[in-house]
Amino acid sequence: MTTERTEDYLKAIEKIIEKKGYAQVKDISRELDLSSPSVTGMFKKLTKMGYINYEKYGGVTLTAEGEKIAKKTMEKHSTIRDFLLIIGLEDEIANHDACRIEHILTPQTFDRFTKFVEYMNSSEELSLCLDHFKYFYNTGEIITPSIYLKCECPVHGKKQD
Repeated sequence: MTTERTEDYLKAIEKIIEKKGYAQVKDISRELDLSSPSVTGMFKKLTKMGYINYEKYGGVTLTAEGEKIAKKTMEKHSTIRDFLLIIGLEDEIANHDACRIEHILTPQTFDRFTKFVEYMNSSEELSLCLDHFKYFYNTGEIITPSIYLKCECPVHGKKQD
């Protein structure tokens, strides 16, 4: 199992590699706001763990396993961020909180987040629900959307055409 710190490093390396094809200590140092010696030390650990290919004074690339972890962490971040944006948080807060949450979710919870985001993004009609939620959040007043009162979906006993 990887640590939060390991995932953050791998994610940062992947982001920089996507931009310029390789990453260096100075890039990661800037991205994570850490000193170069700290990054170098972690690069040595990540090399021993089999997550990166690193040569002193050279670039760093991800191994297949490192890339897999980085991409999964980035996917989690993106999905959680999307969820937080859906419920009305500002972009900066959603991004910050997603960075924290991405490391602690169980696979079951992440699966629910993923399905919820997919569902909410699947049709414009669902934006009514979000508008009603945002109204409730701001006022404390509940609006019962007419879409529920006229629902003829398979879940509520009637088949849709």
